[in-house]
Amino acid sequence: MRRTQNAGRITLADVARESGFSSSTVSIVLNEAPLSRYVAAKTKLLIKETSKRLGYRPDAFARSLRRRRSLTIGIMVFDISDPFCTLILKGIQKTLEPTGYLPIIMDAYNEPKQFERYLEMMLERRLEGLIIVANWLFADIEMFGDLERERIPMVMVGRSMSIGSMSSVMVDNEAGGYAALEHLYKLGHRKIAFVRGQVKLADSSERYSGMMRFAQEVGLKINPSLVVDLPNALDPLSSFHQGYRLTNELLAMGKPFSAIAAFDDLTAFGVMRALRERGVRVPDECSVIGFDDVSHAALFSPGLTTVQQPMEEMGRIAAERVLRGIDALAEETHVPESDGHTLLVPTVLVRESTARRRP
Repeated sequence: MRRTQNAGRITLADVARESGFSSSTVSIVLNEAPLSRYVAAKTKLLIKETSKRLGYRPDAFARSLRRRRSLTIGIMVFDISDPFCTLILKGIQKTLEPTGYLPIIMDAYNEPKQFERYLEMMLERRLEGLIIVANWLFADIEMFGDLERERIPMVMVGRSMSIGSMSSVMVDNEAGGYAALEHLYKLGHRKIAFVRGQVKLADSSERYSGMMRFAQEVGLKINPSLVVDLPNALDPLSSFHQGYRLTNELLAMGKPFSAIAAFDDLTAFGVMRALRERGVRVPDECSVIGFDDVSHAALFSPGLTTVQQPMEEMGRIAAERVLRGIDALAEETHVPESDGHTLLVPTVLVRESTARRRP
């Protein structure tokens, strides 16, 4: 064929001319149309080989217009700077990559109004599915009703909301809190301080509830004066600074403790910085455990022992669920009821920030 790479895009007509078949036959084969079952296997093979050799790529935009489909899945992130999001997005993207669906990621910067504006834009562009990665600042969004009426499959990661058919993928926070305190207890720690999350935050109460359930089972007494809460804040990254401040306040009280259980990894980072600056060695004099296993947890010095959320798996499950919802709508069937709310069990990932209590 005389066409060169610089002569322009390889078209369906070029594949037809080179293969010796009509454009309609080539179109039926390459688009895997229902009529393709009537095309001989040798013809299909030749057309596909010719297409590959020429470097033909279908016009996804034109094809989506013909099918009245956008082939796009919206991914709404409430704050992409939150380390919690990174591995979730990785799991989503790896799952969508081989499917032909285009993920469109939008960051709402913790602003509900911005979130709603992006949803309006997505509705105008006929997105086929929506995945929401919610942090602890996430609030009810009125426009979810519009998405529900449009029958757009929706999955929320990190939160659970009772909105029509929206499903959710979350970690079992109570089980994670239980496992965290169990880990410290088995290392011999009995005087333990707690830096909990914000009072209004469900994740915090669930994690602490799990800890208290373990404490009750083993008869461990918790000193209320060693239990502090992160203050309300609009910045998810503020937990580092507040963890630092609250740890200094715990140390200033002069009441002994040999371990600190932090609400999340960022809080734990602040805790460890405060301990280091006050000359308290981690883990020799004080063990520290976090929650999440964000990317920096393994890089911190010492490496942070943490309750690991399976974040990449959460992203994968969310993407697979949206794809099933899209397929169900295309086939005019219902999404299986099992696609409701999924709780994944976290595990303790032991690194260098925890150790057996010294006598």
